[in-house]
Amino acid sequence: MNQTKDTTEPQNQAASASAAQPGTSRATPTLNVPPTLEAFMAQALAMENEAVDRYTDFADAMETHNNPEVAAMFRTMAGYEAKHAQQIMQEMGWTQAPAVALGSMAWTGFDAPEAAPSDAVHYLMRPWHALQLALAAEQRAEAFFGALADAATSDVVRKAALELQAEEAEHVVLVQAWLSKVPRPDNDWASDPDPPRYNE
Repeated sequence: MNQTKDTTEPQNQAASASAAQPGTSRATPTLNVPPTLEAFMAQALAMENEAVDRYTDFADAMETHNNPEVAAMFRTMAGYEAKHAQQIMQEMGWTQAPAVALGSMAWTGFDAPEAAPSDAVHYLMRPWHALQLALAAEQRAEAFFGALADAATSDVVRKAALELQAEEAEHVVLVQAWLSKVPRPDNDWASDPDPPRYNE
């Protein structure tokens, strides 16, 4: 994971907790609607693959800090996103992901809408926090595809965007159901009497 400092320092817990709340998720960025179905699906695939990479990075970080329960949850999330990516590949008849030119993405900024912020994890986070991150990501993805459908000038792109929006709405419901079964952590969840120490 590129920003290991953000995953290990307890003083970042306030920012991490805020980032884990769906109500504080990043706004849908300005859109640059892909003109063709192929270009649109290539970007949808890139978005799914970025989510896979981000959740995998989070899982690796949690394992490093001996937090296996949350690591396993992030790996499960990565697996779900990988299935979504594979579905797109199959639907489009692709054997490998097409190249997507830098600067052509439908979103602005570094992160794709479905990728959780890279600095949103804490080494003591609980499954509840991980699911909050997933819920916010799915909500952003749903809003993103809805906005693309509204802005699309091609019927085929609009139809594909609406279908993906509906899929993301289903994912939101699934994560919410999962979240309802997970206990909310105590307020002192980030307290560590023996925090990790690092040599400069």
